[in-house]
Amino acid sequence: MRAAVVTAPGECSVREVPAPRAAAGEVVVDVERVGVCGTDVEFFTGEMAYLHEGHARFPMRLGHEWAGVVRAVGDGVDPAWRDRRVMGDTMLGCRACRRCLRGHQHVCADRQEVGIRGGRPGALAEQLAVPVTALHELPGTVDPALGALVEPGGNALRAARAAGLAPGDRVLILGPGTIGLLTAMFARAAGAEVHLMGHTPPSLAFARSLGFTASTEPDLPDVPFDAVIDASNAAYLPAMALDLVEPAGRVVYIGLAGSPSLIDTRRLALKDVTAVGVLSASPGLAATIAAYAAGHVDPRPLVAATVGLDRVGAVLAGAHIPGAGPGPKFHIDPRRAG
Repeated sequence: MRAAVVTAPGECSVREVPAPRAAAGEVVVDVERVGVCGTDVEFFTGEMAYLHEGHARFPMRLGHEWAGVVRAVGDGVDPAWRDRRVMGDTMLGCRACRRCLRGHQHVCADRQEVGIRGGRPGALAEQLAVPVTALHELPGTVDPALGALVEPGGNALRAARAAGLAPGDRVLILGPGTIGLLTAMFARAAGAEVHLMGHTPPSLAFARSLGFTASTEPDLPDVPFDAVIDASNAAYLPAMALDLVEPAGRVVYIGLAGSPSLIDTRRLALKDVTAVGVLSASPGLAATIAAYAAGHVDPRPLVAATVGLDRVGAVLAGAHIPGAGPGPKFHIDPRRAG
């Protein structure tokens, strides 16, 4: 089968690789759609910390935001899974440690991450093998594009929920990228007044086109924010989030900077602020699917273009894709030529 393989920083090509087989407890999925995210780009550039910590190494098959149809099942798997449209959890815990047994497999110390960590191949290929325990079935109202947006949506839903928003609350989201915009959509669905802060005119204009108030840091309105969610990769913004939030408010950290971020815990305590960190969509996947299926949130406008495997390298490199829209997300259809 064909797959996009990153062999070294800045090097990606489409290759013929062995088709996966469904091992015991696993299924093989025909991949319909895959999202490319910032984590994939960090692997492509060689900046991803997992490469330097020994959790990942080249060559790699990326792709952890995916949707597809189960084509084959392994021993011990209910045959009823065959032909179902599904998406899958990225985090695959060992299922035996204390964290996994408490339902926290997404922070298992020995976890694999599909297309990211532990040598588990990702979905930038025609087929993908994953444990059946990772699967979430997609209802008919969730098409492949929505299905591939469930994984980033699960992260965003968790961030919005961690902010503890009630109808009428005002929330500021730092960073109008994919996660920031998805978080804004879930916050709006919860009845909150949503503001976004960014720095590039195109990203701010796109956020406004979705109906959000968006501004640069100097133009931020002088209003109280009941919650601030940092969905950026800027090392100085976690401290700024703490400065901007109202006393007794909540700060949520879902963005990751390339260098350590510092906050003053005295300010955290004296303002009586609750701070929450979010890693992984795992606990939010089912609720995200339900929100998409019901039409409460529709993130499809975020997809700038859908292209074939041959364009993966260009997308990872940030090259101009002819005909792409203004959204921040690119999707790959492994069945598509070009």
